[in-house]
Parts: sequence; structure tokens; C-alpha cells
Amino acid sequence: MSHITLIRHGQANSGAKDEVSYDKLSPLGHEQAGWLGTHLRDTGTHHTRLYTGTLRRHIETADGMATGMTATRDARLNELEYFTLATLLEQQHGIPFPTEQGAFTEHLPMVFNYWRDGKIEEAPETWQHFHDRIDSVLTEIAQGSGPALVVTSGGLISMAMSQAMGLGIPAMARIALAIMHTSMHRLFPIGGHWSPVLFNAVPHLDTAERRLAQTHI
Repeated sequence: MSHITLIRHGQANSGAKDEVSYDKLSPLGHEQAGWLGTHLRDTGTHHTRLYTGTLRRHIETADGMATGMTATRDARLNELEYFTLATLLEQQHGIPFPTEQGAFTEHLPMVFNYWRDGKIEEAPETWQHFHDRIDSVLTEIAQGSGPALVVTSGGLISMAMSQAMGLGIPAMARIALAIMHTSMHRLFPIGGHWSPVLFNAVPHLDTAERRLAQTHI
């Protein structure tokens, strides 16, 4: 098995309230992707393969990183449809979408719980399907030759980390909320299982002039 470095996409359209309008990088998101690519080249980080989801923000991030590798695009690496799930939750259960950033700490695990328990009708996919597609695609990538970069989204990264560590929804939600744009997260195979050896690393943003670029939303 090869190790995998998961990368969250650059900052997207943070003012959006639906999937389509969210799915594009902001000007800062493009800068974050470029800075990460420069960091990887300057440090001589070795990766032989590049994968992305099929969402626009994934592709724009990978393109901005300019790794020189041709990306393999796989829809199994796409994000859960949080805006869709939140809209259905409000329509079916009267739980409103948050209007301030701090409210997401309670809203996100609530969405996860309702979704996992099958209490959101007409969800785009089931919780189990989301879980299983992540497990299958990462297993396939790990069976390839050489370390891989995977550009994806925060919800998928939080699920992958939760699977590796056997975490429940409260911890998974806290992980998801903590993940910064263009942060790196590494899973290393030890004894036939994934072990997280890197989480939320943003060395390309850890300078005085770029600390305001350490964004979550």
C-alpha cells in the first residue's frame, strides 16, 4: 500500500447557499492553490500520482498547484452535498440553516446525525454510500505505485480520518470544521490499516503575511 496525502480545495464561494454557486474558487482560493504548489516544488516533496474529484473547485485547485502530473478524476472523491442536506433538513424538520459562523458547530453534527439515521428523505446519497465510496476509492488509490496526492473536500477528509481512527459523528464534525483550505492530511498504511500521520498542515500559509489566508469557510 502507498501513502496518500489528502488536500482540501482552496477557498470556494463562501457566501453561497447551494451546491452550484459554491463550486468555484474565490480569488484567495486560487492564491492558496498556487502557494501550495510552490511549497511542494520548493521542498522536493515526492508524489508520483495526482487524483481529484470531479467538482470544479477540486479541478481548479489541482490546476493551480501546477504539479506537472496529469490528474485522474474520480467522482467518488466528491464532497457530500451539505447545502442540499441542510435545505432538506430545514424543509422536513424545521431546523434552519445557520446565519452565523459559530452556529455551524451545532448544525453540522445535527445534519450528520439526521442523515446517518435516514431521517432526511430524498437525500442525494445515503450516509452508508458516502462511507463506502470513500473507503473504496482510497483503497484503490493505495494499491497503486508510489505516493499519491488527492485533491478533495473537507467532509470527505473528515470521514476518511474518522474511518482510520474509529471516530463517531461528534468527533468527525469537529474534524470537518477544523480543516483549512489547501491543508494537507496524510494517511500511512501500517499493519494493513490506515494511520493518520499528518493533519491540517498548512506550511505554505504559516508566515506572517499569509496567516489571514488560513481560512475555513
